[in-house]
Amino acid sequence: MQTLYPFKLKPLFKEKIWGGQKIRQVMGLDFGLLPNCGESWLVSGVEGNPTVIANGYLAGNELNELVEVFMGDLVGDKVYDRFGDVFPILVKIIDSNDWLSIQVHPDDQLARKRGGEFGKTEMWYVLQADENAELICGFKEQTNADKYLNYLTQGRLPELMNYEMVNKGDVFYIPAGRVHALGPGSLIAEIQQTSDITYRIFDWNRADAAGNLRDLHTEDALDAIDFTRLDSYKTVYNKVTNQTAKLIESAFFVTNILHFNQSIQKNYSQLDSFVILLCTEGKMKLVWNGEVQTLVRGEVILLPNLIEQVELHPDGICELLEVFIR
Repeated sequence: MQTLYPFKLKPLFKEKIWGGQKIRQVMGLDFGLLPNCGESWLVSGVEGNPTVIANGYLAGNELNELVEVFMGDLVGDKVYDRFGDVFPILVKIIDSNDWLSIQVHPDDQLARKRGGEFGKTEMWYVLQADENAELICGFKEQTNADKYLNYLTQGRLPELMNYEMVNKGDVFYIPAGRVHALGPGSLIAEIQQTSDITYRIFDWNRADAAGNLRDLHTEDALDAIDFTRLDSYKTVYNKVTNQTAKLIESAFFVTNILHFNQSIQKNYSQLDSFVILLCTEGKMKLVWNGEVQTLVRGEVILLPNLIEQVELHPDGICELLEVFIR
């Protein structure tokens, strides 16, 4: 009987009005004839947008199809009990060549109330940033629904938002309910729940090629927004070479970072979860069961739950994001 093995996946590429060229120029991913690329979906179980296995005897199969067949062997028993046949993590690379809309996502409860399956909590890891790049995360002052709507109806919502300067290596956690927007000049890795529900609040009065404004979701967004103001929105972490460091631990995903220049053995036997390895810098070889998989910047390897131990061999300095569900 053939067993599960480390999966390489074929990315999906999305043209966006605010996209650019960095997914090809910086990350080395070829998005073909698209005039620009805003997003590369590296791991996806979103209905209608599944990623497909690229290697081995299961090549050509969609990710959710394999969850349905292999269940806990692929994703972990407790993960399967919780999420069923939907692969529960979506991993993207986003190139924001212009402001994205100011937006918010619902939590699980609100998403299900409106006919969805999951809400959308996410995190950003900055892969590259231009000088003076910035983003919006949360409110700059204490706010309530009346104050928010007053600014929104006057077209002044950006004045109420908290702006953060962006540098390579920065981490932002965006729980469902937190208003946010990426600004020009940022290339990020986004780890999120498997959900494509976005409530667009303010789109900078931007029109498409036909002169049409994009739809806004004012009423839907109002129920989703958390108006709580934080003193700090940027995640602080300690990156130590050749050690795994925690970035984010939530009910929806755990994301660690590994910056390394020597071979490392990883044991995942206690996780009861799949593991996603996203290469953010350099290149490496993953060895499992005598087989070797190469991983370069911009690529992912998905390790099924059945795989308990792997060896990671960097070619010089390499950096990985390591994602799983606790």
